[in-house]
Amino acid sequence: MLMTKERRPAIRTLRGWAINVLQEAGAIRECEEHGWAKDRADPHARERAIDLPRMYPPTGVSADQAAAEVRDVLDSICDTCPECLPD
Repeated sequence: MLMTKERRPAIRTLRGWAINVLQEAGAIRECEEHGWAKDRADPHARERAIDLPRMYPPTGVSADQAAAEVRDVLDSICDTCPECLPD
């Protein structure tokens, strides 16, 4: 008989969850060369990213706390990659 372990959640921290929400909403993207997260500066995507946690917060987290974490992560991400040379 095949025994399996219970799977761990794919995202282990609230910050990791918030980054995933921002990527899914299209509010951030990854630098193609270095992998840093970059803000897309799309107001509609930012709005979607704030609305999603209010509707679907992670288990054990309030909707306000989830939305606040998404805002905090979004505020910490710049629109440029720190390793890319300025044009």
